[in-house]
Amino acid sequence: MKKVIALLLCLVMVVSMTACSGGKDKETSGGSKEGSVDVGIVLPTKDEPRWLQDQDKFKSVIGETDYSVEVLFSQGSSANEKTNVETLISKGMKVLIICADDAAAAAASVEAAKEAGVTVIAYDRLITDTKAVDYYVTFDSVAVGEAMGKYLADNATGSGNPLYLYAGKATDNNAFLFFQGAWNILQPKIADGTFVIKNSSEAVALQDKATLTREQQSAIIGQVTTNWDFNEAKSKAEAHLTNVTAADKGKVYVLAPNDGTSRSIADVFAADADVSQYFITGQDAEIASVQYVIDGKQSMTIFKDTRTLATDAMNMAIDVINGKTPATDTTYNNGVIDVKAKQTPIVVVTKDNVKEALIDSGYYEASKFTGLK
Repeated sequence: MKKVIALLLCLVMVVSMTACSGGKDKETSGGSKEGSVDVGIVLPTKDEPRWLQDQDKFKSVIGETDYSVEVLFSQGSSANEKTNVETLISKGMKVLIICADDAAAAAASVEAAKEAGVTVIAYDRLITDTKAVDYYVTFDSVAVGEAMGKYLADNATGSGNPLYLYAGKATDNNAFLFFQGAWNILQPKIADGTFVIKNSSEAVALQDKATLTREQQSAIIGQVTTNWDFNEAKSKAEAHLTNVTAADKGKVYVLAPNDGTSRSIADVFAADADVSQYFITGQDAEIASVQYVIDGKQSMTIFKDTRTLATDAMNMAIDVINGKTPATDTTYNNGVIDVKAKQTPIVVVTKDNVKEALIDSGYYEASKFTGLK
């Protein structure tokens, strides 16, 4: 009887251990031991196509390595973000690649990682107000904004052209960099009368200033923020067009901060009978927006090749694990330190070069689009 009881106890223990161990996380790839993580990746949300595209590119890159990688999404919550980082620390993470939802709030998460001996790589969005960031992998965000501003300026003729400004999330440092770049190009054209701002009293009050302080940018962004949200962008655009006269419409120029908000804003402007033509910016080359560009509903987008960005970030992490110093080509000040950074080039995409930039480069398959020439 004692042998039977002992055997039963052993079986119970085996079943219990199997239930606790679980399987490999669906977003875990690589060749290290089950449950361990060499590189932890934390992205802001699954709800925007951009980050799902980044996830796919990450997985394709990391699948060719011998390192284990786990991708977690924070779903727009700094609390979730911190929990995700703590989860990855508990799994022995050596390098953290993190795209912060809130640039300042993420400081607590990366400081916890640094205390655990983890090397921190800020991905696409710089984390501010902390020393706990080792590297930054990014596109040149100021150059993105300048490309947007240049597109609008290049397509403007005469004077008095209505200009509508929109911005990203006020807690995202990139929103400031994008706006800074756009302002660099647009402000001289506002000053000489080419453009007239129609939807921001804060921007009008500062229109004579070629360079804006962080506080001045914040005042404008706070007034025209979309929070990277489709619905908020739509509501703001509707309110702006309701609050102006027909004379403030006609042929208009719209600075939209990314593809998702661009589509929402474009739909609003297209539906207004007093808008005869609109030029609108975007970025990220999302599939839906590329189709909008082909159809003439969105004027342009900025192609930021996430294959290159993900590869740069992963190679940087591998260098760190192997005891090497990653290659960098510039620095970004995050309010406390100058963070060593590596930048990736950008490409302006219009209807004229969609095929060359996105299909011929292998980024997308032509079958994803209709009307492509």
